[in-house]
Amino acid sequence: MLHLLNGPQTFGRGKAFWGAAAAVLAAALVYPAFADSYDVGNFAYFLIWLFMALGLGLMWGYGGMLSFGQTFFFGIGGYGYGVLAINLGGGGATFAALALAVALAMLAALVLGYFMIWGGVGGVFFGIVTLSATLVLAFFLGQTAGPEWRIGTARLNGFNGMKGMDPLTLPWGGEDLVLEGTLLYYGLLALLVAVYLGLRLLLNSRFGHTLVAIREDAQRAELLGYDARKYQLATFALGSGLAGLSGGLYTAWGQFITPSSIGLPAAAMPIIWVAFSGRSDVTATLVGSFLLLFGFQTLTVYSQQLALVLMGALLLGTVMLAPQGLILGLVELLRRKPMTGRASRALPSARPNEV
Repeated sequence: MLHLLNGPQTFGRGKAFWGAAAAVLAAALVYPAFADSYDVGNFAYFLIWLFMALGLGLMWGYGGMLSFGQTFFFGIGGYGYGVLAINLGGGGATFAALALAVALAMLAALVLGYFMIWGGVGGVFFGIVTLSATLVLAFFLGQTAGPEWRIGTARLNGFNGMKGMDPLTLPWGGEDLVLEGTLLYYGLLALLVAVYLGLRLLLNSRFGHTLVAIREDAQRAELLGYDARKYQLATFALGSGLAGLSGGLYTAWGQFITPSSIGLPAAAMPIIWVAFSGRSDVTATLVGSFLLLFGFQTLTVYSQQLALVLMGALLLGTVMLAPQGLILGLVELLRRKPMTGRASRALPSARPNEV
């Protein structure tokens, strides 16, 4: 188990890394004791979006599939949670609604991914198809304002957004324990840690090594006996399921969801987070996405248009100056400097007669 956590497909190994990770986790655990309820709820909001970023990092960085469809599955998970939570009666059934919403998002990914992957859709066309699916869903949901657009007792409400669903509620000692505020924050933090460690285990397992080999040279991997399409479809479904998890958690957090959270501006944001962070490592994706979410919301307080422009400029700068990602590139640079210094001291200059 430990060797998988410290495998070669993920950055960070040894006591120094895990000690720093434990310190960050400890700081996150004690944060609510020193912050007001608004800030705690805000940080819970940041944590919700990180699942989507990790899913895209898995698909794009390790599987080589650039998908603009994360908000498509986010919408399926979010609206799925709303419809199911309302029709199941809310309360203790909300966890079942969340699980079913994530399963629905993964099922949609399996269907869409099957036709794309078995149909030979790849490269830029993979992104075009997933973006088209996202825009179609956003447009459709924006046209569902009439009373006839309902699923059971749940109304979709068009561009005004869906509301009226219960937050996540856990039956506890004969009473319902509503996960809001600090309780939701701790629940999301525990879930995020579990997902992050699970991804490290997966990526350093045989599945992860095979997935990276397929990314590097799919034809050679197939000649060695691996069915690249099955690995790609499983990766696409898992990454999309994490986006659906973000959607369900978002709807449970705010008790609403609107088509604007699925449209084109929203669809571009995960691409920016992962490209800036470093798509080929889950740790860089996690840290960089959190920093961008925090910075974006800070800028949005002053001007949403300015925040979007700066995000676009950041993506352009990342692509041109650091294609591997600014966060991951900075980490690699810091790692190389001490090694270079030690190597130069350990290897004395050769004498003329020794060359």
